[in-house]
Order: sequence, then C-alpha cells, then structure tokens
Amino acid sequence: MKINEKAAEKKRLNKARIASHIRLRKHISKPELAVELGLSMPTVLQNVKELMKAGIVEEVGEYESTGGRKAKALSVVKSVKYAAGIDITANHVSYVIIDLNGDAVCGHRIRRRYENTSEYYEKVAGELEKFLDQAGESRRINRDKLLGVGISMPGIIDKENARLIRSHILQVSDINLEVISRLIHYPVHFENDANSAAIAELQGTDRNAVYLSLSNTVGGSVYLDNTIYAGDHFRSAEFGHMIIHPGGKPCYCKKRGCVDPYCSAGVLSSFAGEDAGLADFFQLLEQGDREAMEIWDTYLEDLSIVITNLRMAFDCDIVLGGYVGGYLKQYMSKLEHKVMAYNMFDNDTLYLRTCGYEKEASAVGIAMTFLDEYFRTLI
Repeated sequence: MKINEKAAEKKRLNKARIASHIRLRKHISKPELAVELGLSMPTVLQNVKELMKAGIVEEVGEYESTGGRKAKALSVVKSVKYAAGIDITANHVSYVIIDLNGDAVCGHRIRRRYENTSEYYEKVAGELEKFLDQAGESRRINRDKLLGVGISMPGIIDKENARLIRSHILQVSDINLEVISRLIHYPVHFENDANSAAIAELQGTDRNAVYLSLSNTVGGSVYLDNTIYAGDHFRSAEFGHMIIHPGGKPCYCKKRGCVDPYCSAGVLSSFAGEDAGLADFFQLLEQGDREAMEIWDTYLEDLSIVITNLRMAFDCDIVLGGYVGGYLKQYMSKLEHKVMAYNMFDNDTLYLRTCGYEKEASAVGIAMTFLDEYFRTLI
C-alpha cells in the first residue's frame, strides 16, 4: 500500500472510530473523545467537523461548566439510519426497529408457533413488511434508511454459511437459512438468540463479561474484547449443559444433573400451572405462596452454584438475562448472599448484575450488528 493510501485508510479508520465511539457513549465532548480514543485534538476536531457536515453527528447541548468555556455535547443523528431485528422463538416472533443510537423506536410481537415450512417463513416475512409499513406511517421511518434485517434464533448457528446447525427448542437441524433470507428484500444477518441478547446488553461497555440466559433453556454468551467468542464449533457458552448435580434430573441432552433442568424458566412457570407463564409464578411468589417460595429458594441456590462456577472460570462480569433475568432485580440481595457462601475469592458481588433489556433483547442485539457494520465501513 502506498503512503498516500495508508494515510487515507488511517483517516477513514479514525473517522469510523470517532463516529462509533460517539454512538456508544450517547453523549460525549470533543476533549473526552481525544482522551478516550488516544487521538490528538486536531484529529478529533477535523473528523467531527466532517461527520457533522455529512449529517451523521450533531451538537445536542453543553456540559456543565467547571470554570472555563462550556464543552459541546456530541451525539449521532439517530434518524440517519435504522435497522430491524426479528427474534424467532418456539411460540412467538418479535419485531423491532432501532435507530442509529441503538435505541428501539418501535416493536411488535405476535404468537406464531415455529414450523420448518415455506408457509411459516412466508408469514414471518409478510409480517415484517406489515410492521415496516406501520413504522413508516406512525414513525415516518423511510425504508431507504433501513440498513438491514437481523434474525435471531435459538440454537447453534453457522453465520458464515447461513445455516442453523441444530436447535433443540425449535426441534430442527441443518436448516439452510436462505429459506427465509431470500424472502426479505434487505441485507440479512443471523445470530444465536443468547449471543444477540449479549450484544444488546454489553456492546460498548469495554468490559469482558459472561451473559447467562435463563429462558426456556439455559444458554449464554462469552463477550471478550468487545466481540462474541463463538468457539471452534459455534458451541461456546452452552452453560445449560454444565453438570451441577451429578446423577440428578435428566436433561434433554441425555445427561443427568445439567444446569438446564434446574435453572430454566420452565422450572418456575410449570409450578404455576400447565398453561401458566413466568409472570404467574412470580405473582404467587409476591403473594407469599409457601410452595412457590420453597421452589424459588431452591432455584436461587442452584443458580448461585452456576454463577460461582462461571466466576471461577472467567473472572469477569456476569449478566443475568433471559426470561427469568427480567424478574431478578428485586431478588438480587438474596441471590448475592447465596453466591457469597460459595465464592471465597471475592469480597463482594459487584461483578454480578441483572439485564437492562427485560424484553426483546435478542431482536435489538441482532439489529445492532448492522450499526457496527455501518460505522466500520464509514467513509
């Protein structure tokens, strides 16, 4: 590469880094950009000027003065681009649209049982078109601004070859995902649902973390150096199949004593009744139902073992997500007490927190992958 080409590429990368950092920080000043990215002020000033001229970045206010001239706060112009996300589960399909800031601007969820049929995929694509039409009418979101559509699904996904290798939840294996992408008239990304949720929760934090998904099955994601660690065979973070009770309850993987039969959301919702949901269980818990309280105490005991094992293995932050994660906030004190009984290496549980997205984290996270791509290729 020639000297002029190297200089041009370096300038492009700096511009992309600055724009992406502004997005992740939501609001930031030029001096903060220079410090946090290790760039000179002239470099920051020139690139910010160009980004503002292009309509990608704007000044949104001023920081409180500490005695000198007030620093202007910068933010991305969130209406420049949008991305859509679809989360496919066994019984529902969720749709969201996020703006360039990564914030969800509208969403829609329908009950539709998964089927590996042309009719099912056509309905999913058809509902997307209706959803985009409604977003255009109610939110004035121009389709020309849509970067793409991300689709998250439970199971092991080979993104490079667009294949769903296996999904216990959906009861399918070796599915060519072009069966749905060919029906969507936008670029399409695919990702595992837990990985997608981890992206929504952890992107831009600059901290390594483990995301533990406590949904109909137990899964998760390992977030290292601002990216998902997939593993050699796309099977990283199968936390549901770590054994915590040797010879214990049978798991769908044919082993006994795995995390999944002890910590999945079904452990709780099934107690509330055959047709009950997780909300019904927590309602019983709030009402002081003795049996529900005993089941919950056992659940937290098993969960504390899982958390301790993850902390010992990864020594980083742990985020509790999935369906159960959305209910955990008010019970964290009890859970933390149980964790500390097993963990002799930490003096506190500051590394442990509940998810920020209680709903549709996977749909938001997979949509965010288009924002990353947009800023990486920014000219």
